[in-house]
Amino acid sequence: MSLWSRMSLIFKAKANKALDKAEDPRETLDYSYQRQLELLAKVRRGVADVATSRKRVELQINQLEQQAAKLTDQAQKAINVNREDLAREALTRKSGLASQINDLKVQHSALQGEEEKLTMAQQRLQAKVESFRTRKETIKATYTAAEAQTRINEAVSGIGEEMGDVGMAIQRAEDKTQEMQARAGAIDELIASGALDDATAVNAGDDIARELDSLSSQSDVEAELAALKGLGSPQQPKAVESGPILEGETESAPRSETSGQ
Repeated sequence: MSLWSRMSLIFKAKANKALDKAEDPRETLDYSYQRQLELLAKVRRGVADVATSRKRVELQINQLEQQAAKLTDQAQKAINVNREDLAREALTRKSGLASQINDLKVQHSALQGEEEKLTMAQQRLQAKVESFRTRKETIKATYTAAEAQTRINEAVSGIGEEMGDVGMAIQRAEDKTQEMQARAGAIDELIASGALDDATAVNAGDDIARELDSLSSQSDVEAELAALKGLGSPQQPKAVESGPILEGETESAPRSETSGQ
């Protein structure tokens, strides 16, 4: 296959696909029905034209028959006045009219037959057009219902073109939201660990605040260490109450308070 043939085939295929996508069966049915109505109108005009011609021939036949009757009457009057020559002339003209009348009757018969055929054809065509109109409306209603059902199903399932765009927008929004949440969490962790200074803090007192926090932390550590070693601040000892010396016990050394006295 040549390059031009392939290009032509591809173009025809794409054009056919585009036309098939753009075609609406309801519009096609309406157009076909309109064409049938136009054809039916032409048939009706044909029937009317044939009927008009038949009627015109009938009028001509009637006129010639009237003329023939008048010539017969004139011939009779000519015989009555012994004018055989006039009577012969009248009868001769009547004979010519009779020939024309016969030709017109043949033509009238043909036109009448043609009119009957066209009338029957018109009736059959009209019946087909009415049947097509009923079927057309049924198909249109069915197609409209199927189209509506398809759109509803696409909307419910989310596979429609518009719903697909909405779904993609929602997905992008969710992705951006998750990204912002992750970024905010990472910044919070960095600030909590001290790796990143809080941008909302007052810059003028940063050094002093850090120094005070350091001293406070060291003081807390030293106090806790002293408590663990038992070297906390000494407490005032309680006075030992004197009592009678029981038997078998030796008197203890005088207390520091006594010796001081």
